[in-house]
Amino acid sequence: MKHLLLIATLVVLAGCSTGPLPASLQRPAEIQDNPMVEELNELKPLNGPVMTVGLYSFTDKTGQRKPAENVANLSSAVTQGAEVWVIDALLQAGNGTWFEVVERIGMDHVIKERQLIRNTRENYEKDNATPLQPMKFAGILIEGGIVGYDSNVTTGGTGARYFGIGTAAEYRIDTVTVAMRLVSVSTGRILVSVAAEKTIASYRTGADAFKFLDLGTKALEIETGYSVNEPTNYAVREAIEQAVIELIYQGADQDLWKFKEEE
Repeated sequence: MKHLLLIATLVVLAGCSTGPLPASLQRPAEIQDNPMVEELNELKPLNGPVMTVGLYSFTDKTGQRKPAENVANLSSAVTQGAEVWVIDALLQAGNGTWFEVVERIGMDHVIKERQLIRNTRENYEKDNATPLQPMKFAGILIEGGIVGYDSNVTTGGTGARYFGIGTAAEYRIDTVTVAMRLVSVSTGRILVSVAAEKTIASYRTGADAFKFLDLGTKALEIETGYSVNEPTNYAVREAIEQAVIELIYQGADQDLWKFKEEE
C-alpha cells in the first residue's frame, strides 16, 4: 500500500511540474502549417513584370556547433543548405507573382548539360543543328546568410522534492538570425537590406522518486519525463520567409516597386 501511495504521489507531482513557464512554452510547440507561408502567398501581386533574381549562395556564417552538454559536438548548429528555403520563399511570394528565380547555385551543372546538348546536336544534325536558347540573366541578386545563432538566451524552470519524490520542468530558448539584401546587377547598389530573427524553444519535464525501504535494505527508484525541441531547420525557414516578406514591404516603402491594387 505504501508503494502504491508513493507512485500515486509521483504521478500527481508530475502533472504539476509544468508551471510557471513562459506563455509560449505552457503547451509544447507543435509543427503545424507555417504561418509565414500563408503570409507569403497572401501578398498582393507586383504591379509590373515579374522580377528575375539570382541566388549564388546563402550560407551559414555563424560557425556555431550544435549545443551539447559535456560532449564535443562537430555538427553545425544550423542547416548548411539554407538557399533551398530562400528559393522556395521567393517562388511563393504572392503566389509566384513577384520573383522568377534563375539557377545559379548549380550553374556548373547547367553549363555542362548545355554543352552536352550542343555537342550532340552538332554531331547528329550537322549544319542544321538547332541552336540553344540564350540563358536568362538576372537583373537583381539576393545576397546574405545565417548570421547569428545564440544558444541559451533564456533558461529556467521549476522543481520540487519531498522525501525523495520530486518533479522538475526546464526550458531553454535559442535564437537564430538571418540577413538578406537585394543588389542591383547593373549598378552594384544595395537596394534593400533586412534582418529577421526567430526563437527556438526547447522544453523538458520529468519526475522521479528515490526511496529506501525496510531500514535501507531495499531501494525504490522511478523516473519519468519527456522533452520537446523545436527543429532548428524550421526556425531557419521561418526567419528566411519573414526576411523575404520584409524585403518586399521595404522595397515598396522606398518606391522600388508597387503592389497591384485590386480592381
